[in-house]
Amino acid sequence: MSYDLNTLRDKLKDSGSSFLIDTEDERTDEYAHVYFVGKYEGKEVAVDAAIYTLRMHHESELFEVAEEQAFKQFPKYKKLQESGQEVDEALEEEVGLFMAEVIVDLEEEESVKVKEHVDMEITGETDLGLDVGLHVESISDDVIERFIEDFNTDSITLDPTLISFETGTFDGEDEGGMN
Repeated sequence: MSYDLNTLRDKLKDSGSSFLIDTEDERTDEYAHVYFVGKYEGKEVAVDAAIYTLRMHHESELFEVAEEQAFKQFPKYKKLQESGQEVDEALEEEVGLFMAEVIVDLEEEESVKVKEHVDMEITGETDLGLDVGLHVESISDDVIERFIEDFNTDSITLDPTLISFETGTFDGEDEGGMN
C-alpha cells in the first residue's frame, strides 16, 4: 500500500493523526510501517517509513551473517533454498543448530554492531521512502510522533555509537537515542 501526497493528506486529516500505520504490514513492539506527510528539501512529500529498534536490526544482521555461513557450510541447503525446493527435516534441523551456534558466537564476540540511522530513497517527485533504526526499547506511537516532528523540523540527532546486543537484553535508556 502506498499513498500519493493528496490522498495521504486527506486520510491523515480524516484520522486526526500525524501518521497512518500500514495495515498490510504487521506492527510489533519493535517495528512499524507508517505513512506521514513530511518536509524534504523545502517541499511536502508523502513519506513511506519503516521504523524499527536497533535490537531488531541487530537480530536481522546476526541472522543474515549466520545464514551466509550456513550457505557456505551446507551448499546443498543453499541450492534448495534458492530453487524454492523443500528442505528435508534433518537438514533443516542441522542447519538451524549450526546457525544458532554461529549467532551465539557472533554475540559473544560482539562481531555485529549497529547504529542509529535514517536511510532515504526518493521514489518520486513527491514520494520519499525511509528506513529508520532507532535505539529505543519499542516503537510506540510517541516514538513515531517524535520522529516525525524531528524529521519535519530537520532536527533529527542520531547516535553514531556502534552497539551490539545479547539475546534477551536491551542495552540502552528508555526511549533513548533520539533527541
